[in-house]
Amino acid sequence: MSTDPHRARALGRELIDTHHWLRSELRRVTRLLDEYPATTPIGPLRDLRAHCLSFCQALTDHHTSEDETAFPVLAQRFPDLGPVLTELSADHHLVADILTRMTTALADVSVENLATVRGELAGLSAILESHFQWEERRIAAALDKLPTIDYTAAQLFSHRQ
Repeated sequence: MSTDPHRARALGRELIDTHHWLRSELRRVTRLLDEYPATTPIGPLRDLRAHCLSFCQALTDHHTSEDETAFPVLAQRFPDLGPVLTELSADHHLVADILTRMTTALADVSVENLATVRGELAGLSAILESHFQWEERRIAAALDKLPTIDYTAAQLFSHRQ
């Protein structure tokens, strides 16, 4: 197999770019949530709910793409990454649990459960920042070494922007 260094570097960069986009969306959701004081009517909270749910879906799609496509490709090519990929997938399950709790709280969004959503979002932010940094350090370099393959960044990382 021949290696296309531009394509390989592009895949590593695409992962990082996808993470940057997800970080910016998370900051936007956090900002929108912070703009809703406890006295805000429910109507605008429904809009917030839509933004949060959209972010939750984008993050779920990203992690699903990694677990189903990117990680198996990397595991096959770089067996020594197996333990790292297993831990990253375990992080995905932790994140999915938080997203489930957030989605449940958002289903009946109200002034009363806004603090619950804020707490879940704070936990999610902390976990994701650590997860993204570790993932970028550990697998972006491996992506940079992949030979030319028939996968797009969208398939590997559910790239959205």
